[in-house]
Amino acid sequence: MPRCDWADSDPKMQAYHDKEWGHPEHDEQKLFELMSLELMQAGLSWQTVLNKRPALREVFYNFDIQKVSQMDQTDVIRLMQDTRIIRNRLKIEAIINNAKVVYQLKQAGLSLDELLWQTVDYKPCINHFTKPEQVPAKTQTSLELAKKLKKQGFKFLGPTIVYSLMQAAGLVNDHLVGCQA
Repeated sequence: MPRCDWADSDPKMQAYHDKEWGHPEHDEQKLFELMSLELMQAGLSWQTVLNKRPALREVFYNFDIQKVSQMDQTDVIRLMQDTRIIRNRLKIEAIINNAKVVYQLKQAGLSLDELLWQTVDYKPCINHFTKPEQVPAKTQTSLELAKKLKKQGFKFLGPTIVYSLMQAAGLVNDHLVGCQA
């Protein structure tokens, strides 16, 4: 059965495409993980992120929001030495910062799920692209959501990374027409 071209390069990519990408996600921890992985991808291939995902899950406590929010500069220094992960200080610090923001939102009675999904009126936007070049890197909606996230205190989440997050979490479905997913 056909799938989006980008997913045919590797079994991990195929599994991610078939079982995760574009599926509506509402679990807070999983949304935080996707947010973190998407910002880690900036400037890199998704294949690189998938290959490092097990180690990233380990060092970020399986993306447990409360635990990550308690990490500090000692943890940043330790992670910068870990060759199993993407060692970019700004990205690592952004993940910790973003966990603190999500945790604070939760304390204020707002969820990451609600913050993201209200952007699309709580229902996925299903696109009907037929060619990979039709899929945008960012949209007006991702620009608006990126501004909203920045206002809340999130870091390293510009409109392109946010659009990738929207795709990954199923807020938008950019599977090409004819894709099995």
